[in-house]
Amino acid sequence: MTEITGVDGQLPSGKIVIVASRYNEGICDSLVRGSVETLTEAGYTEADLEIIRVPGAWELVMVAANALDRDDVLGVVTLGCVIKGETTHDEHINRSVSDAVMQLGVQTRKPIGFGLLTCNTLEQALQRSGGTVGNKGNEAAEAVVELLRLGEKLTA
Repeated sequence: MTEITGVDGQLPSGKIVIVASRYNEGICDSLVRGSVETLTEAGYTEADLEIIRVPGAWELVMVAANALDRDDVLGVVTLGCVIKGETTHDEHINRSVSDAVMQLGVQTRKPIGFGLLTCNTLEQALQRSGGTVGNKGNEAAEAVVELLRLGEKLTA
């Protein structure tokens, strides 16, 4: 039996675009730092990375779609933070963005790292953006790297 993973192997050359929300800026800045750290540790240079800032989580999908349309873009990392408020607004944003990002990945067949924090409190967001729970920016970038390595193996 053969098992193929992307935990190691060659990475293709090209650009990785990080699309990050400006809303909850400090948290999103930490997510971006985590993604950049992971991507550079994997072997991509700063010249291979492009960071695009959008107003909020809602805008992540449209800009990610535009980036994925480019031939030089290998994959995208989407980063944002939605914290529950007094209404159910957060639920609608979170579900819509999540569904759209998944559909975009299926349509383009390019990897998309999903780093949208969907938290009940500011404290939860802080813990997931470099605190005791780790940094979801790192995890979203790791997913893109693993899928790119896997893609190299599957097309070889």
